[in-house]
Amino acid sequence: MTSKPRVAVVFGGRSSEHSVSCSTAAGVLAAIDRDAYEVVPIGITTTGRWVLAADDPKHWAIEGSYLPEVTADDGPAVVVPTSTEERGLVVLEGGEVPRALGDVDVVFPLLHGPFGEDGTLQGMLELVDVRYVGSGVLASALSMDKHYMKVVFSGHGIEVGPYTVIMPGEWQRDPAACAETVASLGWPVFVKPARAGSSMGISKVDRPADLAAAVEEAQRHDPKVVVEAAMGGREIECAVLADPDGGPPRTSVPGEVEVLGGHDFYDFDAKYLDDANVRLSCPADLPEHVAEKVRALAARAFEVMGCEGLARVDTFYTDSHHVVVNEINTMPGFTATSMYPRLWAASGVDYPELVDTLIRLALNRPTGLR
Repeated sequence: MTSKPRVAVVFGGRSSEHSVSCSTAAGVLAAIDRDAYEVVPIGITTTGRWVLAADDPKHWAIEGSYLPEVTADDGPAVVVPTSTEERGLVVLEGGEVPRALGDVDVVFPLLHGPFGEDGTLQGMLELVDVRYVGSGVLASALSMDKHYMKVVFSGHGIEVGPYTVIMPGEWQRDPAACAETVASLGWPVFVKPARAGSSMGISKVDRPADLAAAVEEAQRHDPKVVVEAAMGGREIECAVLADPDGGPPRTSVPGEVEVLGGHDFYDFDAKYLDDANVRLSCPADLPEHVAEKVRALAARAFEVMGCEGLARVDTFYTDSHHVVVNEINTMPGFTATSMYPRLWAASGVDYPELVDTLIRLALNRPTGLR
């Protein structure tokens, strides 16, 4: 046994962002202070099996075109607590007596997308009063759903771009009516699964003839589809971090994402497999008043969504000099080279310090009804 807080780093999962989650875990496993914390890596397979995973950052990193995946062969099965009276993990190995692995003080849930980032894992942890890094159930669910995220933002006076929603079954019942509504946004448009990330299932559509295929691709990831008007301008992102002392959320300097070639937009390949054609500028070259506007909007978005711990807020700085919020991510990409840690590094907070701050925030959060 140890007096150090025990941190379960949980990654993988059932969503299409499984490999991205593994890559995020690689970064955190490499950065976490082993003198301050005991680390238990837990991988979740694509079928939902929890396993005691390798504590090897290189094993989980995206290298070239290689996409890591948690499998049942990566380690013995892990059983998680099922009541508030226990915080222990149990390891199940074939032919062996179940083995107690010890209690967990905090979970670092590094899952992206559905079945992890969307409030489902957070709800499971709430049921057994286990502390965890990041936003709670409601904030996670709302932020994951691009439809209701926009509704909440608009309700609080935060400007979002023009969009429409194709509800489950609506396209199949009346595709012509859906297409007419989409056309009212103008062309091009971006067709997105409502509850997915890492640009999974997103298509840029330049003409009506390509809309049906884009909707079908989005619906492979989510039956609900969000269609957004192309905003133009510049893609500006800002990182948000809760204040350990209870003050207002802290914001980083803004950064800019620029796709230099080879991609119509910042898609999955551009994000993770083709960094030669992408430029991430930290800080972004913005007038001071615009940078302050981005930071103020990021903090406001974090607060109105009820976020905790961390978030990355993505905005557009339009050609007409407006700052429009695109979306908020409650568990952004978190490798050492991802935008979120890079923004904080440019703001004077290095990667290990960032990881430590998030764990300390989680250790200090209350349990039970909040």
